[in-house]
Amino acid sequence: MYQVTDFQKIGVGLAGFGIAFLFLGVLFLFDKGLLAIGNILFICGLAFVIGLERTFRFFFQRHKLKATSFFVGGILIVLLGWPVIGMCVEMYGFFLLFSGFFPVAVNFLRRVPNYKILDLPYIRTVSTLYIHYIEPSGKPFVTKKLNDEIFYQQNMYTMYISKLAH
Repeated sequence: MYQVTDFQKIGVGLAGFGIAFLFLGVLFLFDKGLLAIGNILFICGLAFVIGLERTFRFFFQRHKLKATSFFVGGILIVLLGWPVIGMCVEMYGFFLLFSGFFPVAVNFLRRVPNYKILDLPYIRTVSTLYIHYIEPSGKPFVTKKLNDEIFYQQNMYTMYISKLAH
C-alpha cells in the first residue's frame, strides 16, 4: 500500500485552502487579495503533494510551456490588479495544463457508486464527447462508435421527453 507522508497531507490541506480561497475570490466579485492567496496556496500545495522537483518538471515540460506561461501570466495579472482578465487567462492555462487529467477524472467519477450526475442527458453527452473527442495528445478524433453513442443518447432523451409530454 502507498504510504502518505506528512508533507503530502499538508499539501492536500494547502491545495484545498487554495481552491477555497479561489472560490471565495470569485464569489466576492473577483477580490484580488483572495485570488492571490488562493493561487499561492494552490501552487504550494501542489509542490508539497508531488514534490518540488516534480512540480518544476510538470510545469516546465517543453510541450506545456505555453500552458505554463498562460497560467503564471494569469497569476501575475491578478497580482497587478486586473482580476477578471487574470482569472480568464489563468483558467485557460489551467485547462491546457490539466486537460490530460480530465478524462481520467470523468472515468473515475463514472465508476463511483451512487454518483449519477454524469448520467444526466446533456452532461453525459458533453462528458462522452470530451473523453472521446480530445485525445491525450490534444488532437481531436471522432469514431463511428462515438457518433452512434451520441445518436443513441439524443434518441433516448427525445423518447424520455415525449413520454413526459403524454
